[in-house]
Amino acid sequence: MPDTAPLSGWGRCPVLTCRLIRAANFDALRDRLSHFGEMQTLIPRGMGRSYGDPALNDQQFVAPCTDFDRILDFNPATGLLHAEAGVSLADLMTHLLPRGFFVPTTPGTKFVTLGGAVAADVHGKNHHRDGSFGNHVHSLELLTADGEIRTCSSTENADLFAATLGGMGLTGIIRSVQLALSRVPSAYCDVTYRRTANLDQALSLLEQTDADYRYSVAWVDTLATGKSLGRSVVMLGNDAEGHSGAASGAASGGGGHSYQMPARRRKSVPCDPPFNLLGRWTVAAFNRLFYATHRDKQVVVDYDKFFYPLDAIAHWNRLYGKRGFVQYQVLLPPEQARIGLTRILEAVAASGIGSFLTVLKKCGRQGPGLLSFMQPGYTLAMDLPNTGESLRVLAAKLDQITLDHAGRLYLAKDALMHRDTFAAMYPNLERFRQIKRQYDPRNLFNSSQARRLGIVEEP
Repeated sequence: MPDTAPLSGWGRCPVLTCRLIRAANFDALRDRLSHFGEMQTLIPRGMGRSYGDPALNDQQFVAPCTDFDRILDFNPATGLLHAEAGVSLADLMTHLLPRGFFVPTTPGTKFVTLGGAVAADVHGKNHHRDGSFGNHVHSLELLTADGEIRTCSSTENADLFAATLGGMGLTGIIRSVQLALSRVPSAYCDVTYRRTANLDQALSLLEQTDADYRYSVAWVDTLATGKSLGRSVVMLGNDAEGHSGAASGAASGGGGHSYQMPARRRKSVPCDPPFNLLGRWTVAAFNRLFYATHRDKQVVVDYDKFFYPLDAIAHWNRLYGKRGFVQYQVLLPPEQARIGLTRILEAVAASGIGSFLTVLKKCGRQGPGLLSFMQPGYTLAMDLPNTGESLRVLAAKLDQITLDHAGRLYLAKDALMHRDTFAAMYPNLERFRQIKRQYDPRNLFNSSQARRLGIVEEP
């Protein structure tokens, strides 16, 4: 019998009761699906780092896939990796970074499975250069609703491939992925910090430095207003050159850097505080301090510190208290970005709901995924505490601003969007539904988010 448990995404909002299916191996999971009844549905789940409800299935089944985590093959001559979908980016980093290889793009946490990275078509600080995760997937094996395992790529089952990249697990369960890794000279980045007085300066700086830096991201103060609206600390980086075969470069400071990163003791938030510790006044004080202390400078930073700063604190999401938080991530096209982002930041500042962590990135080419989030423009992600009705009112206002400026929201972060809003933001939705109906006519693969947004029908 499956276990019944309350589950949530990383934002801990919402929390839904789901039935967990645990299987010793992929074949056992495949066999379990063959015995599903007509009204039963399932969604695969990785490490639970999507924020809202895409990996939740209220009163229905969820299949954790983290036990299917073997590296099946790796070719150092080509950088092509073949691995099971449950392997984490952290494990890939441990095994392959010492050999000079890194994932082609990464989100802000390494505690993400390979399958989850494909399903959400994740992106990172290098999207303006290298695109999203799906751009680097050569092929994948997918268990579909009829029990078949299909190989999908741009040339084989191409329609299913396009629906799976960014499809949030709704096309089936990914068994394995072939991914092109990037060769890197070390596990360090040369990073330039530049403060900007407002949003206009931040956008201009990201635009001007686009060709010079592989990585770029801006921290944004969402509580700044007036002439300081959108003041930012922009971080621009390139991979730091390493010593050929040397393991001591990082420690010696001799002009090169190795693949060995400094060991750090991971801190933890041990329990839920009695209230949200990241309210408006806390955030305002932090923002002032962060902006004041990050003056223009150049530093060398290891990958862990540059790509995954919050991974140093286990369970940091508990800081928001039991009510949790929502990460609201919007993308606006280049010609709409300045005015649209200005309106969004003005609305957030006026609401009094402060965002502890707000990041701005420049986006590049669009990937092949039908429901993939990324396309050319600028994306802003904000962590907003769950204040109940006031958050819903703010989210609805931000949704309308986003629609007014031809933007879209990210499925991997969404918890509040309305189905009409989603349909207006994703022009490929009907094509996705057609493919979904072809391979999964009774909607075996389903989630709370998919039903809320009308991506699939109620069972």
